[in-house]
Amino acid sequence: MVVELRKRKAHQQPAVEQPAPKKKASSQKLNKNAKAAPAKAKKAAVDADKAAAEQPDKSTNGTTDKVEDVKVKDAAPAQPKTYSEGDVVGDLETFGGEVQTHEGETTTLKDLLDASEKAVVLFTYPKASTPGCTTQVCLFRDAHDEIKAPGLSVYGLSADSPKANTTFHTKKELTYPLLCDQKRTLIKAIGLAKVPSGTTRGVFVIDKQGKILLSRSGGPAATVDAVKALLETI
Repeated sequence: MVVELRKRKAHQQPAVEQPAPKKKASSQKLNKNAKAAPAKAKKAAVDADKAAAEQPDKSTNGTTDKVEDVKVKDAAPAQPKTYSEGDVVGDLETFGGEVQTHEGETTTLKDLLDASEKAVVLFTYPKASTPGCTTQVCLFRDAHDEIKAPGLSVYGLSADSPKANTTFHTKKELTYPLLCDQKRTLIKAIGLAKVPSGTTRGVFVIDKQGKILLSRSGGPAATVDAVKALLETI
């Protein structure tokens, strides 16, 4: 008997469902977002700068430091020119400023030079009525006639008050005036001021033409001896 073979239908794979295509944004919306982006970035930057400005300054260790106004300090006053022996003072009218005698009379180095015959001797001492200064003024008192003979005028110079120097002058029976330079303008000008304050013991001799004949520091006896040595050259 003949068997009839039937052909089977080929097995078909089920259709795979494709995902729906994404909708494209309209060109109008894209253009709008593109324009808005720079504006948002700019606003964010401004906000960040504002927030930073409002924050207090911090030091490197994380602590907050208060910012204060910096005040400019006054410039230091100019120091007077330093003169040496042999130099000539150009402007005697203003050199050393004004001082007072122990009697309270205002004067200047120029006035003292005008009143002298040849030169002015200024010996400086730190403080009236102290041991070293007492020795110094007495040595100049004892040598006063010898020093003034060739035409030199002698003055003691300190930063003491007229009252203190008057007491000193009276007790030691001094034969020459004491000058009171409480602002130390003349003491600084002749180079015998200490820094930041005080007076160096020394002697300064200047002639009527403004030439410095003697300028040095030293002890009570040394200052007198220096002037006596100078007399031999005058």
